[in-house]
Amino acid sequence: MVPRFLRCPVVAFLLVALAPPAQARAADWLFTPFVGATFGTDTSYVVLENGAANSTQLIFGGSAALLSRGVFGVEADYGYAPRFFERDNRAGEITGSNVNTLSGSAIFAIPLSVTRESLRPYAIAGFGLMHAAASYPEFDDISFDETFAGYNVGGGAIGLISPRTGFRFEIRHFRSAQNAPSPLTGEPSARLSFWRATVGVVIRVAN
Repeated sequence: MVPRFLRCPVVAFLLVALAPPAQARAADWLFTPFVGATFGTDTSYVVLENGAANSTQLIFGGSAALLSRGVFGVEADYGYAPRFFERDNRAGEITGSNVNTLSGSAIFAIPLSVTRESLRPYAIAGFGLMHAAASYPEFDDISFDETFAGYNVGGGAIGLISPRTGFRFEIRHFRSAQNAPSPLTGEPSARLSFWRATVGVVIRVAN
């Protein structure tokens, strides 16, 4: 049985992968290096630096997507946020921290027959792995370095300024698939969840 939050990405992947050759040739490869910020973080980990969990942090990465000119597409995405658990990206009680995400997602876009050459809105949902790490030199018992399953949902828009290049604007929410009890309150909460807002340069390769 496929978990509910995995069903849409799996269905979309099968639709694209098993599409007739003529439809497959109508899909484009979109390679997008991006940069942005994370915000709205919630975590069950102990974060000693006051305000670190609620601060805005830098994130960058890249994605490779195969997007049809109809509705469906698939994407692989990687993001890296250095000093994720450090307030204002300044070293304090934490000597090093980071968050990595690696996910495969399904894209549901407005068809090109509707948007033409204007911005092309889309929704996206997927699943993959999240990795979180933080080192407290004086508190080894609350240091962590873990990898766990997670999922993401969001949306954005793609706008081409030439046949080969353009821009992509996106906001996406990442969340661990399982909850964990907070060491401070004992209440269950997401092991890690946060929002990601990014802008990227699109490199289009026609299929």
